[in-house]
Amino acid sequence: MIQIRVGYELTYQFPQPTPLIVTLNIHHSRASDLLRVDHLITRPSTAMAAYRDGFGNWCTRLVAPAGQLTLTADALVQDTGLLETPVPDARQHDVQILPAEALVFLLGSRYCETDCLSDIAWQLFSGTPPGWARVQAICDFVHQHITFGYEYADATKTALQAYQSGTGVCRDYAHLAIALCRCMNIPARYCTGYLGDIGVPPPHGPMDFAGWFEAYLGDAWHTFDARNNEPRIGRILIARGRDAADVAISTTFGANELEHFKVWAEEIV
Repeated sequence: MIQIRVGYELTYQFPQPTPLIVTLNIHHSRASDLLRVDHLITRPSTAMAAYRDGFGNWCTRLVAPAGQLTLTADALVQDTGLLETPVPDARQHDVQILPAEALVFLLGSRYCETDCLSDIAWQLFSGTPPGWARVQAICDFVHQHITFGYEYADATKTALQAYQSGTGVCRDYAHLAIALCRCMNIPARYCTGYLGDIGVPPPHGPMDFAGWFEAYLGDAWHTFDARNNEPRIGRILIARGRDAADVAISTTFGANELEHFKVWAEEIV
């Protein structure tokens, strides 16, 4: 077992009192692994209320005062310290026998335009074996097709646009892979969370929240990561949804400027 310190510090500037919703707490599925809870702290102190959204994610609503507001948390998480394990014999289900709760993850969504990508998906992947091998083939394609770079980050970029441009960041890899999976009748959902460089040789890039996805195969949801395209250690989930629109770190209802952004996820040794 290992211990991973995770957290963030985000500083915004608001011209006037502004409502916002943040989705920053570690997912309840990792609650038993929390050695130090990621309590959200605001500077200045601000009243907050928490709720579960429609996907079961833990969200917080507050009204930011005019001026500067900092959101921060610092948690300690216990983890197996093991690499994620592939399940190559996980089968693909016929649509008619999928559980009802998986069906929404077959549909097009804000950033995953299945209607525009369906013909492309079938041309590329109809000859691949259904199940785990097909999802892995999609990840391999997306990993090779998109060139990673923070200069390509665009909050409005969709899966189709990522396919056409061949550039993006981790969320674009996830969106394109999700859309292609759905086109092939495989339920897929977007995930955001922490992913440090544990077990990865340097050099390491700047730390950020990570985006990956889960596909429904063999009566279970399985983690896939088209950006890194290899098993990793210490992936810590924050939220799941149809795409990034459902799991935005912050949603503000008024003008603001993000002045400072820092994220950490590091093994305690």
